[in-house]
Amino acid sequence: MANKFFKLLALLCAVASTCFGQSNETMDTLTYAEGRIIDAATKQAVTAKITYKSLPYGNKIGTLTNSNYSFPMFDNEKYSIIVEAPGFSTAKYMLDPAEANARKLIKDIELTAGAGTAEKKHEVGQVMRLDNLIFQLGKSKIDEESYSELDLVVSMMKENNSMVVQLEGHTDYEGDPKGNMKLSQARVDAVKNYITSKGISKNRVKTKAFGGTAPLSRDNTPEAHRLNRRVELRVLQN
Repeated sequence: MANKFFKLLALLCAVASTCFGQSNETMDTLTYAEGRIIDAATKQAVTAKITYKSLPYGNKIGTLTNSNYSFPMFDNEKYSIIVEAPGFSTAKYMLDPAEANARKLIKDIELTAGAGTAEKKHEVGQVMRLDNLIFQLGKSKIDEESYSELDLVVSMMKENNSMVVQLEGHTDYEGDPKGNMKLSQARVDAVKNYITSKGISKNRVKTKAFGGTAPLSRDNTPEAHRLNRRVELRVLQN
């Protein structure tokens, strides 16, 4: 009986050791997102409500109130992060673990004083980049995480009844130029469809596709390519 007991105990210890070893190994290979929340003007820390969740389904979610954040990015998934603080415009970003360095994705988030896009004065010729606009990879389908930023554009146009804008679509310069041009056109068409579905006249929203012909950066890095993939809004009339 004693021999059987010790054999069983040894087996249980071996199993436990294997399981804990795999768990530790899994934790060691996780990517962590972290950064500070600061005032864009003063560079001082701002205490804010920070909400993050995995994309595209949001099955992993967390909320904290602090002037900095840190959380694990499970299953190599992208995450959206929304930062809200009284007296500042809401900031929203997508965090991609592919852009991490040494399993850390460091992103400081600057908050701009004001209540949002709708209350700002816009001049003819002004160009605004829709930084928080998220599409499915290689497609024109808008992620629902982008709706709040597009709703700010809708509010801006409703408050400025004579405003006419042009949506300008850009991809990075990699890949097939014709395919990039087609994708950038499909994306600005999708944005226009969303805006006009909220009651804005189609005549007030123009579109133009650039493909990869007007990059912001020629650096061959993931961050540069991400920067080049964008939709910009140009004020044509106000």
